[in-house]
Amino acid sequence: MNNRMFHLGGNYKKPIGKVIFHKESGNNVVKPDPINHKNTMTQTEKKRFKDWFDQEAAEALATQLSTVYPSFNQKGFIKSATLNIHRLEMGDRVKQFSESMALFLPDDKKEALEIIHRSLPPLLPDVTEITQGWLQWPVGNFIADYGLPHLETSFAAMIDLTQCFTSEFAVRPFIEAYPEECLSRLLELCTHPSPHVRRWCSEGTRPLLPWGKKLKSLVHDPSPVWPLLEKLKDDPEKYVQKSVANHLNDISKNHPDLVVARCELWLKEASPDRQWIVKHGLRSLIKQGHPEALALIGYKPVKALACKLTSTPEVLSIGEHTLLELTLMNHHSQTQKLLIDYAVTYVRQKGKTGRKVFKWTQITLEPEEHRSLTKKHSMRMTTVRALYPGEHRVEIQVNGQPMATTVFQLTVPT
Repeated sequence: MNNRMFHLGGNYKKPIGKVIFHKESGNNVVKPDPINHKNTMTQTEKKRFKDWFDQEAAEALATQLSTVYPSFNQKGFIKSATLNIHRLEMGDRVKQFSESMALFLPDDKKEALEIIHRSLPPLLPDVTEITQGWLQWPVGNFIADYGLPHLETSFAAMIDLTQCFTSEFAVRPFIEAYPEECLSRLLELCTHPSPHVRRWCSEGTRPLLPWGKKLKSLVHDPSPVWPLLEKLKDDPEKYVQKSVANHLNDISKNHPDLVVARCELWLKEASPDRQWIVKHGLRSLIKQGHPEALALIGYKPVKALACKLTSTPEVLSIGEHTLLELTLMNHHSQTQKLLIDYAVTYVRQKGKTGRKVFKWTQITLEPEEHRSLTKKHSMRMTTVRALYPGEHRVEIQVNGQPMATTVFQLTVPT
């Protein structure tokens, strides 16, 4: 996990100054800054992410802009940026900051873009540095909203912005408006010395980037981005490799066979890093039990495998866990390499259900070998998953094939 900054394309931690944001839980853990104690909190205190765009953030951004544009109306900007801020969610706060910048920067948007470009904080030399880059989010919004008529100026700003925060959101309107020009520029940047810029070439063109605008043309036809991914598939930086893998995973959701075919080519004389990209990029297809994807990573259809699954207790309350017990017996004459996942079918509102696949383990079974496995599965409420009472089904997948099921009843605590 790199400590660079807030990026939304996969699992991450987000340093905000000394604040680490955990995507999975939505909680912040704030470590006191030994140099600057201003506005630090104890580690047990929590702050919603949207609340970082507040009066203090507006003041900080006003100071940043006025440093290179002395006539910037700081008071007017702060008042506009924070108007009814407590009523706004995250995206609307960032948008209000950006629109307030437009009100108080020059009407000539090319000049305004040059000002915000000059105001950016120092560029990060590598992917281990901690930054307060989150404050630049409205800058990216400004470029996306007002920069389209000024491609050259906007691109120069985005190249530097992505080295102190990210331009993966800002670049998307440009890809829609100038697809050939933008992809040509990004292709050249795939060899840029900064890993942040190289990552941007992949992350900014992902068709289904989380929190980003869907790039419909690339969802329909991903062929324009293959030259970028080809150039990046052997990048030495894990930070870039993760983006390439996530990009493959995006494409696989609409073009599974294209991704499998590409990965088959990539696996020829592949380095360990490229093998990791392929396996991580195929993860959604692997969870779905896609046979060709599984075969690429060495998992063949199972044969003569006995499988039994139980869950204990059979009735549990929300907040408790069930213990899954799996017994396997290989009756085949050959050793079998097994990738074991399990899928939980959750009860949803209004009688609906939702299925989610979880990783379990990887094992190898010799002929006539018996193996017993156990795993706890929590039925605790989280910020991203509501739970409802009723019958929940658990299904074991071995090399993508459904092999055994069990059920348990979930109840509301009394």
